Amino acid sequence: MDTPRDILQRHGLRAKHSWGQNFLGDPDILEAIADSLELREGEPVVELGPGLGHLTRFLAATGARVTAVEKDRDMIAVLEKEAISGVRVVDGNAATVDFAKVAGVPEVKVAGNLPYHLTSSILFQVLEQREHVTRAVFTLQKEVVDRLSAEPGGRDYGLLTAILGLYFTSENLFDIDAHRFHPPPKVDSAVLRLIRRPAPLAPVVDGARFIRLVKAGFAQRRKTLINSLKSDKSLGTGEQFHQALATAGIDPMRRAETLSSEEFAAIERALGPVTR
Repeated sequence: MDTPRDILQRHGLRAKHSWGQNFLGDPDILEAIADSLELREGEPVVELGPGLGHLTRFLAATGARVTAVEKDRDMIAVLEKEAISGVRVVDGNAATVDFAKVAGVPEVKVAGNLPYHLTSSILFQVLEQREHVTRAVFTLQKEVVDRLSAEPGGRDYGLLTAILGLYFTSENLFDIDAHRFHPPPKVDSAVLRLIRRPAPLAPVVDGARFIRLVKAGFAQRRKTLINSLKSDKSLGTGEQFHQALATAGIDPMRRAETLSSEEFAAIERALGPVTR
């Protein structure tokens, strides 16, 4: 398989810094990423931002049905000219695409070497589409993967960690040195695997309210939990939050980064029915 540099030169292209393009061409790493999805013959998988098609080839080699979603017209032209067997290329935005719809199935696996600036947007898409995503494997900035694998109480633990933890298990599969990419990014990367839980770690009344609750909790990290929650008045009044925290058995003076996914879920349940 040709290197990213070779393919770019063949098509008269350069990596676009403004698009966050850092192409991974190491065959051993690409094979490990594809293997971690545990794809079966004929199983659908959506690849976000296939770029020059390096990971795409390994996904297709498993026998899976690959839908490659790419926004860059230059990359689409490359993929069409390279004509990788078993791959359907779709012009679309990885940060907004409906994974199951674009693949034409009710459930799908998702993969991609993600531009760092789109990481949060795509992870929130996975959350919003969790009923349709059984597994996701992404190459991300190492610092982000470390945060998503962090335990409550540390500086790395954040809102995405708490929200994802309710619905998915998160695992740092392995790190990737920056020099493995072309061009090399300024930071190292890591491969994150998300596997959807058979059921949420704890029940919630409303998933959307749970996400808003966690966001409110982390909106002002230096403040106590009760003061942070009050920042979103649509969730409830100060009195309602005090009562919910008491019902959930959680000290209102704690800070959001000390709470587990289950504790946030307990607060959400204690807020009672959702009023529309």
